[in-house]
Parts: sequence; structure tokens; C-alpha cells
Amino acid sequence: MRPSADVVVIGGGIMGLGVAYHLAKDHGVRRVTVVERGYLCGGASGRNGGGVRAQWSTETNVRLMREALTRAASFAGEMKINVWFRRGGYLFLARSEQRRRALEESVRLQNAHGLSTRMLDVADARRVVPELDTTGVVAASYNPDDAVVFPWPFVWGYAEAARRHGVELALHTRVTGIDLDGGEIRRVRTDKGDIETATVVNAAGAWSPEVARMAGVSLPNHPHRHEICSTEPLKPFLGPLVADLSNGLYFSQSTRGEIVGGVSNPDVPEGLDMGSSRDFLSLYARALVRACPVLGRVKVLRQWSGCYDLTPDANPILGEVDEVPRFFQVSGFMGHGFMMAPAIAPRLAEHVVKGSSDPIFSQWNLRRYREGRLLSESMIIG
Repeated sequence: MRPSADVVVIGGGIMGLGVAYHLAKDHGVRRVTVVERGYLCGGASGRNGGGVRAQWSTETNVRLMREALTRAASFAGEMKINVWFRRGGYLFLARSEQRRRALEESVRLQNAHGLSTRMLDVADARRVVPELDTTGVVAASYNPDDAVVFPWPFVWGYAEAARRHGVELALHTRVTGIDLDGGEIRRVRTDKGDIETATVVNAAGAWSPEVARMAGVSLPNHPHRHEICSTEPLKPFLGPLVADLSNGLYFSQSTRGEIVGGVSNPDVPEGLDMGSSRDFLSLYARALVRACPVLGRVKVLRQWSGCYDLTPDANPILGEVDEVPRFFQVSGFMGHGFMMAPAIAPRLAEHVVKGSSDPIFSQWNLRRYREGRLLSESMIIG
């Protein structure tokens, strides 16, 4: 491992690797070291459902995710790796008048930004997915351009491209401390040696608060275990990813035919836990069969979990913190960092090098919690 670096990125998930790649490729920062506590895809980037959507309720998220979708569609060609990008769309289900009105507002916003999202009545929703049981559903929204990818090669693509541009990946390496001198960063300490640096990017996902504390910075985000499972492969029948806004259920069909999905469970214990439970299977099975009864006899082959990184206002924490110069945050993505990375990573890399004035770095800066400028995003699922 290099004894010094221009930038140390802590966290080798899709966000950290994407930032490192753009630092090297776009800005010529050659001495970048990514420190990852485990293996590639060991965290949330390798444990999610691979959804990529532009259906959001705020202008910032719609704008960013429209760009992220475009970048995701060209990723395979750029990185020379197949990520099984498939545009099947997202179908959101609303089961209350309040949710229907919120969906209508979101669709108007998305249409104003050039998206082809449209509101559907119950009959139209069944035409998109004939197997749905729409009992209790009052409306739906559908965007055929939303997509699903296979997460692992997306992460591997960023990693190999970063390496080709001179980025060093230090896997199975734990950060043990961040040394400051006069309030400024001097080195990152790891269990395999120290790295002298003046710039650190905290991209550790659910572990970000732990990393930030090493530099004397307190983050308000916290981990929340989210479980997910995959079934035996079926003949392709499901076009979109279906998301039920009443209970956080989501499910899609992979290119190999498996049904991959999860559901909200607010009762899981707090903490960095990536174990699996029978409670999840029971909760998910009831929600899934309620929405799509034909899946009642399908066998589950694999179950796993990862940690969402939750913030008080359901929006991420980005940019340089006021307390420590050159200490940049990119965390708190509520389980949606994977899909946002293609748009966030190049912006954060530019912010590190040039102090980019993109409004997201003032809108989503850590100081908003101190100033009481909490934001709102309603289309969170899972």
C-alpha cells in the first residue's frame, strides 16, 4: 500500500469507487487510494436489487436520476463489462387517496423535466402487469424508461476502470483512525499501515458515522438492516419492477428469471447487522402474494441482507464538512446510493478537486441539520 496519497477514499462500494474513478480519469488525480474493509460487493453495493429509476418526488432527485439512467445505459460500453441493463420500467402502486395525490404531484414534476411517467388507473396497471391483484389499489404511476441492472459487474466495472487509471484498491484493510494536526487531516491509519494525506472522502455507507467520528465529526445517519431474497427462475413474465408504496414491497424479475424483492420492516434491531431472519420471509411472502397471487408457490432459493444508511430527512449528506477541511462526505443514501452513484460520483470528484458549486453541495451539506433546513423525499421504498 502506498505510504501517501493525494486522496484517500474510505469505502470500496460503488460510490467510493465511482468517485476514485472520476478523480483519476476526469481530473488526473493519480495518487488515489481506496480503502475497503472487506471485499468488493461485500457491502450494500453488492446486496441491493439493482433498480435504477427517475421516479422521485423532488426536483433534485429527478434531475440527478435522469442523468444516472443515461450513464447506466452506456456503462457497459464505456467499461467493457456486461451489467445486464434492462429497461422494464417501474410501476408504483398507491392504496390511499393521500398516496394517489402525492403520486400525481410527482408525475407532474417528472413530466416537467422531460420524463415519460404517467398516472394509471387500476385497469391500466393490470394491463402493464396482468398478474397483479389490484384489490385496494386506487392508482399507479409508470415510467417505462426506468431500469434494473445486475449490481456486481457494475461495481467490478468501476473498480477495474479505476485501476486502469492508477487508483490503488486496498481491500480487506480496516481504517483504525484519522489523524489531525491543527484541525487539518494529516494521515489515515489502517491495520496495514498509515497513509499520509490531506484529503479524505468518507464513502463508507452505513459505516460512515463510525469513520466520521475518527475525525471528530458527528453524522446523524444510522444503519438499518434491509433483507432481500431471490426465487427459482421462472419463464419471463414481469416487465417492470413493481413497488407498493403502502408497505415498501418491491419485486422484479431478473434476466435469468428469478423474482428478486424485499419489503419494509421497521422492527429490525438497530445496528450494523447483516444477518437474515425468518420474520422477513413471512412479511415479504404475505406482501408479495397479496400483490401477485401467482407467485404463492414459487420457491425461495437465496436470502441475504445489507444495511440501509438512513438520514433524518431521507436525503444524503454530501460535500466538505465545516469542522474539518478537506473531509468530504458521501453517505446517507437511504438504500438508493447504488442507483444515484453514476450521477453523484463525477460531481463529488469535481467538488474535491475544484470546489464545484453544484447546488447539491449546499442543499445536502451536513450543516443543514444544524441550521434546521430539513428536506423531504417521499418516494422511498424497501
